[in-house]
Amino acid sequence: MTVRYSENGLWVEKISEGYKIGLSAKGQDDLGEVMFVDITPETTVVAKDDTLIGVEASKAVTELTAPFKGTVLTWHTALSENPEFLNSTDSKENWIVVLTDVSETEFTNLATTEEF
Repeated sequence: MTVRYSENGLWVEKISEGYKIGLSAKGQDDLGEVMFVDITPETTVVAKDDTLIGVEASKAVTELTAPFKGTVLTWHTALSENPEFLNSTDSKENWIVVLTDVSETEFTNLATTEEF
């Protein structure tokens, strides 16, 4: 699987269903321990820079934004009850959303490493 990184601390993995987006190690370091998340699962389409998720963490209260536009296939709604999943290094836990209808060019324009 191919993984790319956005400069706002997200990883993006190209999977068979679409593009899975989660919180990278850089994002975790920038935020500190995540204690609360605000997901809007009724959102079905996101534009580049739209808010994906609101986060309250030990170092920051912020919104994580979409690195590109796409159609929502599924939200990781378990984050609402388990925000600590975003503190995990396991991509099976710290993912936020899966998008489809994403421009391959926008994906490949993301960084191949998470160092900024």
